[in-house]
Amino acid sequence: MTTATTPVLRDHRIPADGLYEGPRELRRVPEGWADRPYERFRLAPLGRVIGAEIHGVDLSRPLEASVRAELDRALLEWKVLFFRDQHLTSQQQRAFAGLWGDLETNPLVAAGDDPEVARFDRSAVPSFENVWHTDVTFRERPALGAVLQLREVPPVGGDTLWADMAAAYDNLPEEVKERIEGARAVHDFIPGFARFYPPERLAAHQEQFPPVEHPVVRRHPVTGRRTIFVNASFTTRIVGFAQEESDRLLRLLFQQAHAPEFQVRFSWRAGDVAFWDNRATQHYAVNDYAPHRRVAERVAIAGDRPH
Repeated sequence: MTTATTPVLRDHRIPADGLYEGPRELRRVPEGWADRPYERFRLAPLGRVIGAEIHGVDLSRPLEASVRAELDRALLEWKVLFFRDQHLTSQQQRAFAGLWGDLETNPLVAAGDDPEVARFDRSAVPSFENVWHTDVTFRERPALGAVLQLREVPPVGGDTLWADMAAAYDNLPEEVKERIEGARAVHDFIPGFARFYPPERLAAHQEQFPPVEHPVVRRHPVTGRRTIFVNASFTTRIVGFAQEESDRLLRLLFQQAHAPEFQVRFSWRAGDVAFWDNRATQHYAVNDYAPHRRVAERVAIAGDRPH
């Protein structure tokens, strides 16, 4: 009688830090969340956990309370909503964003014809592209969300990607979750803007935007889901950790946004609008369209203090 034995393999090792291959947990909504149909518009998913197109809503007109309520639920469930062929004026774009709260401006970003509308014109100044980030986490109260409209699109390229940072958190190794639970991190505007502005311009805003601390793991104020709340543009270190350990953990956490299973990618047409939950996502604007022009305008919605 013979007994099968496990073959002996040579010594092998995969570096411990980084993305992990194999199955991923892809949960779009919190456990116990009532996943109900939408009655006031048609929703077409673009990704498994994040991103959906909304059909049958004209953002240029005032929205009924019932439509606004369903859009709010869709935003919580899908994290970023896309509306094709809207062609909004600045006033209409502000009016839509204002349904979710007070608007905020950023003195570090160029304004369009309306001072409450930021303009990103690739033909005029370097753009804030090619990096995964969450907007303005260097504020004590980072933005709740943003409404972005493309005014002019290149003939090819210029897509934007969003990542669901709750799904990114769900798929962290348990030992990493334990390590970062309750931890806080420092956020600073200077790293994200130093690539574009001279020191004298940055220095002028240092008192207005001192470094702030936020939880490494943020609980969404409505859904309650845990999300990774550090990003490569503005997070500089984890408080109370040795620099080497902080850098190592941040590299791993930054990398989580790179998993395609947690992402949606949107190809723009002029007049398209995206509305995203800045509390739950990171995004990445792809700069692959030179020498062509790309013009986007954004309205930001003021948020609350992360917990």
